[in-house]
Amino acid sequence: MSKRTLAILAAIGATGIYGLNHTIAKGPMPDYVGPYGFVMLRVIGAATLFWIISIFGPKEKIDKKDYLRMGVCAVFGMGVNMMVFFKGLSLSTPINSAVLVTTTPIIVLIMSALLIKEKITQRKVLGIFIGLIGALGLILFGNEIRQDAPNIPMGNFLILMNSVFYGTYLILAKILISKYHPFTFMKWLFSLGILICLPIGYEQLSEIQWSHLPFDIIWRIAYVIVGTTFCTYLFNIFALTQLKASTLSAFVYVQPLIGIAFAIAVGKDTLTTLKLIAAILVLVGVYLASRKPKPDL
Repeated sequence: MSKRTLAILAAIGATGIYGLNHTIAKGPMPDYVGPYGFVMLRVIGAATLFWIISIFGPKEKIDKKDYLRMGVCAVFGMGVNMMVFFKGLSLSTPINSAVLVTTTPIIVLIMSALLIKEKITQRKVLGIFIGLIGALGLILFGNEIRQDAPNIPMGNFLILMNSVFYGTYLILAKILISKYHPFTFMKWLFSLGILICLPIGYEQLSEIQWSHLPFDIIWRIAYVIVGTTFCTYLFNIFALTQLKASTLSAFVYVQPLIGIAFAIAVGKDTLTTLKLIAAILVLVGVYLASRKPKPDL
């Protein structure tokens, strides 16, 4: 199996985890864990796991000239993007969250062309927009389950800003990952993430009543730390070694597809003609966006 195929499988795996995260991560907030406290759990847990796994990787030092770029990556990828997303999710709904993250490929497409002069082919543009149509159709016309959403407009705005920050992180990380091993890269980014999030998240972290957390909340927290944070960031960083940032971001369209499939599997939703058409559009869009370009492109 080629490295590119493995990269695509890693991107699909990360997307699948993200697809379930919109609903799973909503559960603990705000009754058991505040959004900023949740972010602290994410960065501390992931930093610990990456330091442990880095034992099996090469021993590398970060060049002084890369300190600034590494810090900026930590701010956009492990700091503000997580905080605005979790705060937005606590104010809005999982459905709105899933809709808004589909803006990430559009943002990455534009910023890749502007910041790192990544060549954008017509096929990639077509794939991204086909996927966008399918994802929006899949979510907007599905059955929405009502959630605690005290300020949907503000929540939606914050989730949208998460797409902007995460898209910036993907582009900046693409440059650094060509130089450093993923284990080295991630352990330092999440360590910096702790320092960045600590001033805002410490109070809510200290307020968590651990002895009163039911098992349903504990496993959700564990899923977010191990799955949504550690595994997805590791998978995406590996995928970036073989795929362009704009290609990787296109996999966000699979998130609603995973969500619908999961809902049908557990009997919470049914497959309709509209959902089937939308799902096909999602798959076609991702295929066009991820297809390897010809050598002369």
